Amino acid sequence: MLLQRYSQNPILLPNSKSKWENQAVFNGTIIKRDNQYVLVYRAIGEESEVDTRKLRLSVIGRADSIDSYNFKNRKILIYPELEWEKYGCEDPRVTKIDNRYFIFYTALANYPPNYSGIRVGVALSDDLEKIEQKYLVTPFNAKAMAIFPEKINNLYTVILTVNTDNPPTYVALAQFEKIETLWDLNFWNEWYKDLDRYKISLKRVDSDGVEIGAPAIKTNYGWLLIYSYIKHYFSSRIKREFRIESILLDQNNPQKIVGRIHGPQLIPQQAYERIGTVPDVVFPSGALIDGNRIKVYYGAADTFCALAEADLAEFMRSFEINSPGTVKCKKFPDNPILSPKPEHKWETKAVFNPAAIEINRKTYIIYRTTSEDNISNLGLAISNNGIIIDERIDNPIYPLRTNFEKPSSARIPGGCEDPRVTRIDNTLYMLYTAYDGLLPRLAITSISVEDFLDRNWNNWKIPKIISPPNMADKDGMLFPKKINNKYVIFHRIEPNICIDYVDDLNFDDSSYLKITSIITPHNRTWDEGKIGISTPPLETKEGWVIFYHGISKIDQHYRIGVLLLDLYDVTKVIGWTPYPILEPETNFEKRGVINDVVFPCGYVLKDDLIFLYYGGADKVVCGATVSLNELLKYLLNSRSTKYLEYP
Repeated sequence: MLLQRYSQNPILLPNSKSKWENQAVFNGTIIKRDNQYVLVYRAIGEESEVDTRKLRLSVIGRADSIDSYNFKNRKILIYPELEWEKYGCEDPRVTKIDNRYFIFYTALANYPPNYSGIRVGVALSDDLEKIEQKYLVTPFNAKAMAIFPEKINNLYTVILTVNTDNPPTYVALAQFEKIETLWDLNFWNEWYKDLDRYKISLKRVDSDGVEIGAPAIKTNYGWLLIYSYIKHYFSSRIKREFRIESILLDQNNPQKIVGRIHGPQLIPQQAYERIGTVPDVVFPSGALIDGNRIKVYYGAADTFCALAEADLAEFMRSFEINSPGTVKCKKFPDNPILSPKPEHKWETKAVFNPAAIEINRKTYIIYRTTSEDNISNLGLAISNNGIIIDERIDNPIYPLRTNFEKPSSARIPGGCEDPRVTRIDNTLYMLYTAYDGLLPRLAITSISVEDFLDRNWNNWKIPKIISPPNMADKDGMLFPKKINNKYVIFHRIEPNICIDYVDDLNFDDSSYLKITSIITPHNRTWDEGKIGISTPPLETKEGWVIFYHGISKIDQHYRIGVLLLDLYDVTKVIGWTPYPILEPETNFEKRGVINDVVFPCGYVLKDDLIFLYYGGADKVVCGATVSLNELLKYLLNSRSTKYLEYP
């Protein structure tokens, strides 16, 4: 680990002789005052009576040190006394600005704690010996606020974690001219309405949690922010993993991430981190640069205060500079755009996994349907603007019609699944999964653009199986142009994406795909289980942009990422998205025929905007957009790693 634990950890233990801190002392925040260090920390002691209940309430204590390791003179600094903090004062963060100390903390207004009563309070002190004033800061659920130690562009700046107990959770910034605005609840109500403007993207996947740790520290290279990253925080099935991580924020625009250290700097390993009130927790709450050392103070198992440190130069050189922040698709506000139709037997159960193609400025969405007996056909919807459905065809435009699509007996699923459509000249080629109830295989068919527009659905060519014999094969797509005088087809034989080059698209009875090359899942990432192509590729001057889906080994969720492939050698991956750009978040993506699935099969490009069409939970059709320019920046940044040059 980059951070090395202090050999005499924990640096602060519960004091059995002190009623207010005899159970736990943890989550300490540090500040240097003259030649003295002050640790402000959360403490839990004996039960006290509140509204006829016997409760252990959190208070905030402080202690002094002359060396930053050994602390004494412990006493209470903040305790519950106002209605909005009646049930506890937790997890302080202290910063000095304008010659005053601002101590932010989590204030509990109800019991049992409920998100509506878990908010941020602030206490002001001139000397860290006594509190002069207290204010409720946020009228909404939030925690972990800290103020930057100086104005940025003449504005006070705070960073906080919003909706910590009412997910989805976000890290966000707020700025204001007057310090009194900090406790103006009207300001915060208006700010919250426009929350999307102020977010900082730190989460890799939606089921993870993130919380501000130590107040930001100014360096020559940006604001150093050390924070808590909790994997699987909002998963009910998987154990949470607490980690300490770090990023650098731009000095003048702290909403912009300019560097990050990938991977954790500390995880629970020692006994005092693994055994306690809440086992297996390391939670950063304070940090300072002390000479040539970076010191991080953290809570261990919600019971002790501990310290880890590193050589400052080594720590700073670990930052990847210009490391790409996450790019996320923006989902259509009126999703889903297609739902099952009870009056059509062939699409009563589900409509999902849509291909898409634009012809004459109209978007044609070819989507998979299932009936109550689980037979899949392909339907068509048409949109003039790519968002609103203007027409939906009453009958399948591509019903199952061959033996290799028909199940061998009743009540067995089968049919035509998950189409991908590619236009080459005046022909639309469609690859899809043909399923006879026993073995899914890829099939290819085609239709002229003229017949498609004239709705001559009977003119689809007789499909042919192109998968290798006796192999389960899915997720096929065709490149829109030849590469090195060969047609290129991607497909999926678990767990890999497979690549094939073919001379023609005739595929007679003895001609099948041969798996020339493969792209494998990444290790220890969101797509480590298996991967498959989502859409046909988009050609850019930087390379081929291809959306793909990945499945996590941990939670089995389907998420979407992007590959950037070399224009002339598509086996060469020159960029990828280390974090997913689309994942199950809404109820109709998380609950359906198959839960926790987003599954695109097509897109259209309108100017700089990619319109991506996807199935939600194998039940409905949804849409999302993402800027091609922003996506390319992200992909190009991810292809090479540059580290901070620190003297």
